[in-house]
Amino acid sequence: MLNDEDFGAILLTLQLASLVTVILLLLGTPIAWWLAHARSRWKGIIGAVVALPLVLPPAVLGFYLLVLMGPHGAVGQVTKALGLGTLPFTFGGLVVASVIYSLPFVVQPLQNAFEAIGSRPLEVAATLRASPLDTFFSVVVPLARSGFLTAAILGFAHTIGEFGVVLMVGGNIPGKTQVISMQIFNHVETGEYAQAHWLSGGMLVFSFVVLLMLYTLTPNPWRKR
Repeated sequence: MLNDEDFGAILLTLQLASLVTVILLLLGTPIAWWLAHARSRWKGIIGAVVALPLVLPPAVLGFYLLVLMGPHGAVGQVTKALGLGTLPFTFGGLVVASVIYSLPFVVQPLQNAFEAIGSRPLEVAATLRASPLDTFFSVVVPLARSGFLTAAILGFAHTIGEFGVVLMVGGNIPGKTQVISMQIFNHVETGEYAQAHWLSGGMLVFSFVVLLMLYTLTPNPWRKR
């Protein structure tokens, strides 16, 4: 059965995934909109940077984030100057690392949804003298609803399943940075396979439910429409 540390890891993971998903939607939406409509020569470079976590080993990404946010890194020096200390091995550091690591899983579905809308609805809204902001919330958001749903589900699920980046940036501090993936690792390392089965089985069921939601609530979630 699960112990108090297991439940603490589950609660911390849900808090992390929920906060990261909200930040990802707020941050990823303008990025996806720009990538869907920009004609800039920087589009390819920005798109590659956003998608980099898809191919970069998590340990490598975690290492460079650790260095960047550490006491001698550029971000670390800024946070220290602001009186915030350093971000590694804190919940805040996990949030920053998780946002970067899961960003492409939110941006790409949104970009596909925005591109699928086309320019015609935007032109019609412009002829009705709708402002860009009004057009986005009244026209774009309803038409891209499935894209937002897919992005939210993937962002949340991907954050839940993190391991390499969490290990490098957050460590394994109970009640502070110890998430489900780290707790499963702890049980396996100490030979507590029964508890590892409980957590791993829960993750397996969760993963199936995520895929079921994607295939039933969103049409063709993996295909660019």
